[in-house]
Amino acid sequence: MKKAKAKVVITAGPTREHLDPVRFLSNPSTGRMGFAIAKAAVERGFEVTLIAGPVALKTPKGVKRIDVVSAREMCAAAVEEAKAADVFIATAAVADWRPAKCAARKLKKDEMSSVLKLVRNPDILKTVNATVKRKGNSDLKLVGFAAETGNPICEAARKCREKGLEFIVANDVTAKGAGFGASTNRVVILDKFGNRKALALMSKLAIGRRIMSLV
Repeated sequence: MKKAKAKVVITAGPTREHLDPVRFLSNPSTGRMGFAIAKAAVERGFEVTLIAGPVALKTPKGVKRIDVVSAREMCAAAVEEAKAADVFIATAAVADWRPAKCAARKLKKDEMSSVLKLVRNPDILKTVNATVKRKGNSDLKLVGFAAETGNPICEAARKCREKGLEFIVANDVTAKGAGFGASTNRVVILDKFGNRKALALMSKLAIGRRIMSLV
């Protein structure tokens, strides 16, 4: 009998948190890193599901793609897909906050307040850890990303510990050639044991292949 492929689930791109049908909170993520990892995972023989926010990228060959918009939609899809996964990799730049209310029609200027009330979005990695890994799929491996500014190492190490990750990939989005939308990246990989490895500036696909070799 042919052995089933191991399954990896990847989130990629930004999320959008709508204030009304034409305005939203978001970020400049293009999804390139997550799509590169998906391609690398297919090369490695994984069954790949890619949960993508609003991006303008072609789906890599052999990848199952689920399109979402908001953080809550991405979280729901992640939880569902992770139930049968071996690895969950969160590369998406998820909005931490959303407007408390979303109007059904475009708000006029005189209807809007200068103060926008926000509520916190779910933390997808923490949610997958709590609702999937700890409640049935205990062998699920979690991998995170930390897009920071300045020195990302301390914050990445904290996230690795608090979210129960195997390892986390940290990068400074203000560094030349490593920010949102770039075809290259420069990252540091930190694992749960405190080990770290800095990678030189290289293509996002090359980084995706290095990540999948660790997986």
